[in-house]
Amino acid sequence: MRFLVAEDDYASRYFLVKILEKNGKCDTAVDGLEAINAYLKAEKEKEPYDLICLDIMMPKLDGLKALKVIKDIENQKGVEEKKKVKMIITTALNDNQSVMTAEELGCEAFIWKPIDTEKFILILKKLKIIE
Repeated sequence: MRFLVAEDDYASRYFLVKILEKNGKCDTAVDGLEAINAYLKAEKEKEPYDLICLDIMMPKLDGLKALKVIKDIENQKGVEEKKKVKMIITTALNDNQSVMTAEELGCEAFIWKPIDTEKFILILKKLKIIE
């Protein structure tokens, strides 16, 4: 398994990486542009991500815009649904519009901060990222 955590907050990034790295290789990005570049690099190297976690509020490019770009790239390439990268959005915002937008863009799960370890692990199991 290969994971990407795009999170500008060090503590949140560290927390997510610690959970995910037990199950595979985990890369990090601190903004949406870095996340898109990491995604493109992984695709070019034929080592795509199985999961990308994106924070909504990041500098340069927010998580929702990065989500849209990545999903647009997959759609343009004609990636089969079962081979598309799974996406989890994380946020401290209490904003239902963001949840609806993320779901419309193709996000599989939405997690509010502070992130609850048990809930995060349940989502990973539901997405078949871990057993």
